[in-house]
Amino acid sequence: MDQVRDGIVDNFGRKVNYLRLAVTDRCNLRCFYCMRNEHMTFQPRRELLSYEEMERLLRILGGLGINKLRLTGGEPFVRRGILDFIRRVNGIDGIDQISVTTNGTLTARLIPEFDALNIKSVNLSLDSIDPDRFQAITRRDELANVLHTLDQLITHDIDTKINCVVMQGKNTEDILPLAQLAEKAPITVRFIEEMPFNGEGKHPGKLIWNHIRILDELKARWPNIQAQPKPPFSTAELYKVPGFEGQIGIIAAYSRTFCGSCNRLRITPQGQLKTCLYDGGVLDLKKLLRDGASDEELRHLFIDRVGNRARNGFEAESNRVDGLVSESMTTIGG
Repeated sequence: MDQVRDGIVDNFGRKVNYLRLAVTDRCNLRCFYCMRNEHMTFQPRRELLSYEEMERLLRILGGLGINKLRLTGGEPFVRRGILDFIRRVNGIDGIDQISVTTNGTLTARLIPEFDALNIKSVNLSLDSIDPDRFQAITRRDELANVLHTLDQLITHDIDTKINCVVMQGKNTEDILPLAQLAEKAPITVRFIEEMPFNGEGKHPGKLIWNHIRILDELKARWPNIQAQPKPPFSTAELYKVPGFEGQIGIIAAYSRTFCGSCNRLRITPQGQLKTCLYDGGVLDLKKLLRDGASDEELRHLFIDRVGNRARNGFEAESNRVDGLVSESMTTIGG
């Protein structure tokens, strides 16, 4: 069968050309909305995909039209050998865009290498710029390191998006100060609705701070804020304050208003394929790899699973055989 160079098309006509690959479940922060508690149990290394297994999957997916790759975790830069892995990924036919999501605590010293590694875009997790609130959310005193990483990303002209999860009673005071960071820098500051992936199986229910409330907060401060054209496949609604160098984005991650244009697949650190963030996993790639599946078998399974996607995140969640979402974000991949 000829390779699918332009991306796999799912059962709703959506082209899939973007993979979020979680290279580890480990993280040096302990954000309460991402992990259960201080006693988070991580998987033994043998239960995670090896670099060789990930590289093999990427070669197959590159031949299926997956050209955009985002490396996530956990925190990707806590895994030993990650830079060598990225160098090898650069040699995979079809993969031409490499991005990273990071908490920024270990990243600053690596940024001078990003151009050679073909890392063109970074999502930086930053939920508060207040030291006390940052420490309460992350359970670590690392704000200075994260802000240093942000400065280095701007200095080295790396396309940078700040990701802030908006949480009632935790960091809503940071919405305006964080948005203000886009005034003097060519970055995008994105506010994300809180999701239930905290390892406790508790849904936030009706969100007080949903995408509508977040926009109202921004409009109250900047009444002349203007909606911007939405790039293809974007999860964020984008806005511009006149005079700002950068942009502001809002991601309706819990309201799930962007599912109709979703072009993403996910592979968890344990090798589960997810065709939607909210599904329970649709294919155990690790088992298939270790049981000796051929590239052609894996290729057909990828096509089959993409061809049977849920229409949206609500349907994916309702189809879960394990009930409500109960896993932590670090086991899925941010």
